[in-house]
Amino acid sequence: MTPKEFFEFAKKNGAEMMDLKFVDMLGTWQHCSYPIRAIDEGVFEEGLGFDGSSIRGWQEIHKSDMMAVCDPTTAVIDPFFREPTVSVIADIVDPETRKMYGKCPRTVAKRAAEYLKKTGIADTCFIGPEPEFFIFDEVRYEQNQHTGYYSIDSVEGAWNTARFEEPNLGYKPSFKGGYFPVSPTDTYHDLRSEMVYELMKVGVVIEAHHHEVATAGQAEIDMQFSELTKMCDQFMWYKYIIKNVAKRHGKTVTFMPKPVFDDNGSGMHTHVSLWKGGKTLMAGKEYAGLSELAMYAVGGILRHAPALLAFAAPTTNSYRRLVPGFEAPVNLVLSARNRSASVRIPMYSTSDKAKRLEFRCPDPTANGYLAWSAILLAAIDGIQNRIDPGKPLDKNIYELEGEELAAIPKVPGSLAESIDALETDHEFLRVGDVFTHDLIDAWIKWKREDELDAMALRPHPHEFSLYYDS
Repeated sequence: MTPKEFFEFAKKNGAEMMDLKFVDMLGTWQHCSYPIRAIDEGVFEEGLGFDGSSIRGWQEIHKSDMMAVCDPTTAVIDPFFREPTVSVIADIVDPETRKMYGKCPRTVAKRAAEYLKKTGIADTCFIGPEPEFFIFDEVRYEQNQHTGYYSIDSVEGAWNTARFEEPNLGYKPSFKGGYFPVSPTDTYHDLRSEMVYELMKVGVVIEAHHHEVATAGQAEIDMQFSELTKMCDQFMWYKYIIKNVAKRHGKTVTFMPKPVFDDNGSGMHTHVSLWKGGKTLMAGKEYAGLSELAMYAVGGILRHAPALLAFAAPTTNSYRRLVPGFEAPVNLVLSARNRSASVRIPMYSTSDKAKRLEFRCPDPTANGYLAWSAILLAAIDGIQNRIDPGKPLDKNIYELEGEELAAIPKVPGSLAESIDALETDHEFLRVGDVFTHDLIDAWIKWKREDELDAMALRPHPHEFSLYYDS
């Protein structure tokens, strides 16, 4: 869609308002709306100004002016505004240099895709994520000097089998019992379907939706794989639509990886494949039908996994999920079919076109623009430096003991460990100026000062049960 076609599109749909959206460093959409009669085609070249110092991790107050330049190819009708409104995603530009802003996540994804082409290895990176989430009926939380707690509830929660519901009809998915049940146990089929229909309206192609393993309304909606930057944009629509459809029905959605104690958490298994000239580069005669190139890509991802998780599993809560016993991919090994391995090779299809690697560590709190770009750069580093992924592991890892188990490398045990790994291992992200020093430094600073330090200062509710009567 050209700028001229943008205005024609707005007129055709009776839209008199444009909603500009852009993503901040941590992966949250920001927006501002403008009457269409007050703008012209200059918004697609010059941009619209805003205060960059008010966006998390971006500008200092004395350099606050920034420009948001609309991308007309992203224009769609927003599904949730009362009046027809054209929504458009913007890139961020420095108003003085007119250069793309290095801390803008969308800039990072665009640079990663361009760098892939420059290497000559491939011309396209396809990403296929599997984000999971919980649908709750209520959430309450508080943290201050004298109170610290959270409370969640779900009509599907296994803990509600005795709740007074006039009448309580049962059919609550048990802990770890939520995978694929039909109704009446799965009470959210129609709600997930409505989410799918709204996603399809904005051009997102959906492959499947279903209830997930955990109790309390855990769900999964899978998008069809797409080119890196396009998938990043779609993931923003995915979160926006799912949350707003839930709210429309008096529900609330969270993408927190581990909101429910002692049950499965929410991951975002990410399928990656490299193509060139319309042909896959992933299929071959190596392990699990992979090509030599694909094996080296796996090697790069496993080598840099601790640093990758600073972006792909970017919250303290992420490491409540990355623990043994809940299908969590805590082992930094390659395997076909084994879901406890960090990199799995799906074996559902014998077609070369379907051959891909699945990195299972990410979760949906990740900023897709940053996490998927980092994964791509790790894969490129593996290919360029012919990094051996090591011997595949096809045993049941949960049954291994002693030295054999101890020899298997593990994911970091905390966000602090991942941030430390990123600090010492980030040169693979700097190639092609994809990730700037400013962005990496800002990410590390924010995670340490605004999240890790903040968590370390506060007593945990469970500490009272452990230590109050010491």
